[in-house]
Amino acid sequence: MAETAMRNLDNRWQHLHSVLRVQAGEIASFDKAKLKKTETQEKNTLPTKETIEQEKRSEIS
Repeated sequence: MAETAMRNLDNRWQHLHSVLRVQAGEIASFDKAKLKKTETQEKNTLPTKETIEQEKRSEIS
């Protein structure tokens, strides 16, 4: 039973190792120049300090 568990663990380790090797190769060959240029727009802007202070004052009144 312990021998089977060790074989299963070894098989899983070998599989994980091969997957990581493939991923490392893909990362190493990644070409950043092929990325498209995009403009980002903030959709959920944070309130300014002044807005927060104003809301605090209105809650107190």
